[in-house]
Amino acid sequence: MVSTIEPRVQDQTASISIWQIDSSHSVAEFAVKHLVFATAKGRFGGMSGTIQLDEADPSRSKAAVEIDAATVDSRDEKRDAHLRSAEFFDVENHPTLSFQSTRVEAAGDGTLTATGNLTMRGVSRPVTLAVSYNGRGTNPWGQEVISYSGRTEVNRKDWGLEWNAPLEAGGVLVADTVQIALEIEAARAA
Repeated sequence: MVSTIEPRVQDQTASISIWQIDSSHSVAEFAVKHLVFATAKGRFGGMSGTIQLDEADPSRSKAAVEIDAATVDSRDEKRDAHLRSAEFFDVENHPTLSFQSTRVEAAGDGTLTATGNLTMRGVSRPVTLAVSYNGRGTNPWGQEVISYSGRTEVNRKDWGLEWNAPLEAGGVLVADTVQIALEIEAARAA
């Protein structure tokens, strides 16, 4: 009698953990040159999403982030109203900004690059985030949490954010290049 042993197929999903972004401990921030020489900063407070983390093979990890565009806060009510208008984020027609990863790669020194599609105003464009792992632990309520920081730079005009005002001395009021920084804390899903 011949015995056959079927090869055991390893469950590829066994090493993947799911993490829910904690909106009360996460933020998306932006910085842009103002008046050519100064920097204006702002943030979005309404962030949600998930991280599918494969620690054994980071290339199988994924991230999906949604940001409530109406939560834009630049510490100036008039400017925030303008940012919510059709001249910028057009919150009435496009209430969310989103990022959906398409590729994650180890970049060395414990960092990752997350490439994906950033969607604003209904326009999706590829961006690459430099991602740093900040650590993990257990919060006072017994949940395991993990933290990451992400950074990228975009040209706002690529998403139709065209509004500007020329300056009398030359240049324009708002630069095209925008720095984006994400600080994310996420809890392991049950």
